[in-house]
Amino acid sequence: FLANKSGQTALDIAKFWGHKHVADLLSSSKGGSNPWFLLDAAEADENYFGSSLLDRKTEKRTDSAWLEAKQRQDTTVYILFSKLHPLVTSRVNEENSKQPTVKLCRLHHEELKEYMAQPEEVFLIFLGVEMQPNGKVVNPMEGAGLTEELEDQKVAWFALNVNNISAEQFSQKHGSCYFLHPPMPQLLRLSQEESGVVAQARSVLDWHSRYQFCPSCGSATKIEEAGYKRTCLNKDCSSIQGTHNTCYPRVDPTVIMLVLHPDGNQCLLGRKKQFPAGMFSCLAGFIDSGETIEDAVRREVEEESGIRVGLVQYVSCQPWPMPSSLMIGCLAAAISTEIKVDKNEIEEAHWFTREQVADIIMKRNHLFFVPPRQAIAHQLIKHWIRMNSNL
Repeated sequence: FLANKSGQTALDIAKFWGHKHVADLLSSSKGGSNPWFLLDAAEADENYFGSSLLDRKTEKRTDSAWLEAKQRQDTTVYILFSKLHPLVTSRVNEENSKQPTVKLCRLHHEELKEYMAQPEEVFLIFLGVEMQPNGKVVNPMEGAGLTEELEDQKVAWFALNVNNISAEQFSQKHGSCYFLHPPMPQLLRLSQEESGVVAQARSVLDWHSRYQFCPSCGSATKIEEAGYKRTCLNKDCSSIQGTHNTCYPRVDPTVIMLVLHPDGNQCLLGRKKQFPAGMFSCLAGFIDSGETIEDAVRREVEEESGIRVGLVQYVSCQPWPMPSSLMIGCLAAAISTEIKVDKNEIEEAHWFTREQVADIIMKRNHLFFVPPRQAIAHQLIKHWIRMNSNL
């Protein structure tokens, strides 16, 4: 979908204002309505960092011959990171000259082969292939004989991290190139589709930078499965026997929740000391070992604000590559209302009415502000507001 200056699509606007028939019509172009046996299923939101232009092709991660051939194809795309910062280009956006458009710099094998020849210092991972074959439309009536040929035509993407490299050497061919940092808020300037590519690449590359040695015995490890596994080089190590989560990229599950007042017309927002002045957000915290999502929501809310929670309802989730969290977004129904803030957790928390936060989202009020639209906290607040279509 095309987006307006605020990054909203027609589908976003229809959902926000509760025009269900319009939203249903627009949704049909993104994969159709829910099947009859999932009619009550919640519609999945496409959060920033959560959608990608790539098919991960996980079955190809162990096919070394296919991977080597893809690495040398002229069409193959490489995205380069330095100290986990992606190489990007930017150009002035005609609609918004104050905020240049940022795009990943798409490099090719010839430009990076000297770095790829140093596997001890460079982490290389396979990201996937573009959803559509390169420049061709597949006709299903042509039979299965073309499947392998069409698979070979799909553009493969790889990512690598090289810590000591200059962006200037790529500027002559790709225009003004630079490494995008700091991660926040700069990573939020990418397109929706490229944000998902960066989330995948940055999380895995960060894992490699932290797990070069076996956590079981301390020996060196080697990269396998196109960058998605590290195997201990000590043949007697216990990690080689069976399946161990230390061998694979880690993901840290984190709950983030919008707590709703018992009257249904207020929500609880808090702020940490490190937040920008005036910003309030949803409460959040890591899931503890052996803990369910629902219990994590209840524990974190009570720890931070003193509010007790009953019913917890899942809404959507968002990968957050700083370094590798999965933000699990929920609505939580409060069963108490007196706020008792733990100053070690958050600085302050308040109940805000639906009208107050709607005005903030629509930028009609500037008494405080919430995280930008790319953050799941923003989307949880919007989700709650549009549950009342009268606004």
